[in-house]
Amino acid sequence: MEKEEFASNGIPSLGSGGYYNNIGFKSLKVIHFRHVGVTGEVVEFFLSNCPLLERLSLDVAKNLVNLRIVGPSIALKYLEIKYCQRLKNIEICDANIVSYIYCGSLIPLHLKNVPLLVDVTYYKWYAYAEFTRIVFSQFSPCLSHIKILKLDIREAVYNQNHVLPILANLRHLQLLVDAGYHWSLGRLASFMKACPYMQRLVLGLNLKTSNTKMAKIEKAAECPHYYLKEVEISGYRGHKCCVQHVMYLKKNVIALEKIVINPVRFWCAPSGTELNFLRGNEEENARDHAIQYLKQKMPSTIEYDPGSATANSGLPLTKTDLGVAFLSSCFMSFQRLCCFSALRLPFDVGNA
Repeated sequence: MEKEEFASNGIPSLGSGGYYNNIGFKSLKVIHFRHVGVTGEVVEFFLSNCPLLERLSLDVAKNLVNLRIVGPSIALKYLEIKYCQRLKNIEICDANIVSYIYCGSLIPLHLKNVPLLVDVTYYKWYAYAEFTRIVFSQFSPCLSHIKILKLDIREAVYNQNHVLPILANLRHLQLLVDAGYHWSLGRLASFMKACPYMQRLVLGLNLKTSNTKMAKIEKAAECPHYYLKEVEISGYRGHKCCVQHVMYLKKNVIALEKIVINPVRFWCAPSGTELNFLRGNEEENARDHAIQYLKQKMPSTIEYDPGSATANSGLPLTKTDLGVAFLSSCFMSFQRLCCFSALRLPFDVGNA
């Protein structure tokens, strides 16, 4: 084995002829760090020395504080960041990023020259009254070319005086909302205006408390939409506020071809057996309500689907099963992926 080269910060170098040139890093296309204490420097090391790396997932990276993805030479296209509690800042500049998925606290995000970014998912941990305004501000450099947008806007306050910028290229919108929020329909209308050419809408109706079934939400002005063809209502229950959302869309989506009423909540994490049983009963009752009450209110020209009985779980975050390089705390999976007998990384990546 040749002597490894090290930078001053203790990170191994993949310089000419070194040991790390021969262990498969150069051919890696996907890396998934899960419960690994990687730092920003370690991430930059892999980005710089894996010229084919296209997908990077950082899941509960407890030592990650600052993340920088800078430079057109980096091949990365798909970035997923979830539950990194210490992360304080993200910078993406002059990069080839196509898809950005984030679940965590609302933190500074600096975007510059990311012309390929078309798919954005942003799910937050805590309640932020100004969430919608801040997120649209953060993504202002790329709003004009985003095609897919998925947002968790629960607890975000609707400001009637704040007009959302137009997303002219957006085709798919997914919103997770509070079904019983007083201004829920008005906020929905504002997104419909901001996305005049979208073709598919997925609306997650979150019900916070038992009194949601009695919640009164304000009527919204008509907002005709001429391009939206398919609507899916997720988390539907037979409450008045849920029915109001369905009826509003039925009335205002002029080109509607299909509506899916799905009692299953795409954002729910797996829970205990008893809770799953209760949730299953709720979903079955909601499905019956949708069939008996809503179907008769749909015109024959609209395809009506009462949803699937198959439950989803977890946040709607995309994952890949194409040769994922899962780096555990001891990096043992590299042995199978890269076909070598042992891999030793002489820098600290923390414990799981």
